[in-house]
Amino acid sequence: MARYQIAWLPGDGIGVEVMDATRIVLNRLQFDAAYLPGDIGWEFWCREGDAFPQRTIDLLKRVDAALFGAITSKPVKSAEKELAPALQGRGHAYRSPIVRMRQLFDLYVCLRPCKAYAGNPLNFREGLDLVIFRENTEDLYAGVEFNPVPPELSDLLGQLSKPFSAFKDVPAGQYAISCKVNTRKGSERIVRAAFEFAQKNRRRKVTVIHKANVVRATDGLFLDTAREVAKEYPNIAMDDANIDAMCMWLLKNPFNYDVLVAPNLYGDIISDLCAQMVGGLGFGCSGNIGEKLAVFEPTHGSAPKHAGQNKCNPLATILAARMMLDWLGETEKAGRLESAVAEVIREGRVRTYDMGGRNTTTEMAAAVAAKL
Repeated sequence: MARYQIAWLPGDGIGVEVMDATRIVLNRLQFDAAYLPGDIGWEFWCREGDAFPQRTIDLLKRVDAALFGAITSKPVKSAEKELAPALQGRGHAYRSPIVRMRQLFDLYVCLRPCKAYAGNPLNFREGLDLVIFRENTEDLYAGVEFNPVPPELSDLLGQLSKPFSAFKDVPAGQYAISCKVNTRKGSERIVRAAFEFAQKNRRRKVTVIHKANVVRATDGLFLDTAREVAKEYPNIAMDDANIDAMCMWLLKNPFNYDVLVAPNLYGDIISDLCAQMVGGLGFGCSGNIGEKLAVFEPTHGSAPKHAGQNKCNPLATILAARMMLDWLGETEKAGRLESAVAEVIREGRVRTYDMGGRNTTTEMAAAVAAKL
């Protein structure tokens, strides 16, 4: 029996191709694993009305880790049109399966390293090495939304907030509400994860990202909690910045930063910005990590217009596999894999179209495998 049981979740579009490419590398690395296929994505929404079927949930309950490809997500009205005719009108609301997965399995850490490998023609600055900790289960992604807004909620909000009373005469269906939910527990554990990482990896500073000057209740709670946690790590500097200012300062002085930690939405925004600074989403990898399960993925989407062309960069998924190996304790294999990726990038002989080359997804994976 294989040492590890890995849920294999290709998803949609190019997810299948970048996952196949990653298997080439893992096989060359002689990673002792059984890959258990799982159903997830747009195809299953259209056929079954569920993009994250119960059988896949059950699979994730019995594996050591999961590798995930990409998901197609569409607006609600577009989604309803593509649902199987027999299921239309039965209340099958589309919701992102990766968001559901994060909440169902309490994968509260979204870890996103953004590293500029030498020789990458897409690097914004050589030598960048940023790590983002994004809270993964709360904030605006908690899914507490209303459209139309129930009259009792509208009346209550009007009583609690004078500015909101201006909406009391707006007809139902003409406005919607999304609730931002941050808890002290959720804030504390993601900030602590960032400081623990910084301490373990000899990082010099943790920067807390927020908008507490405007979103005073929820972001204020996040910032206050971070300041309390920071007191337990006197050898690691802490600073904080508003999300808008942070986007500016990262572009101006990126080497002033090291480990970044943020609530869900801001972490999503800032990690895409940082990914672009180190080459784009073809290099963006991510780990969704909880106490008992971790799911690793590229941060790019399913890119349906490129599906089936064997042209997209698989390095984000290969680097996500490196994160998986590290999380499983296979640090030697993880180190070898990252070194192989770095060498292929540095040599520049094999490049996919996003890097200005003409090599295929499979050829990039083969080049990395050859360095192992």
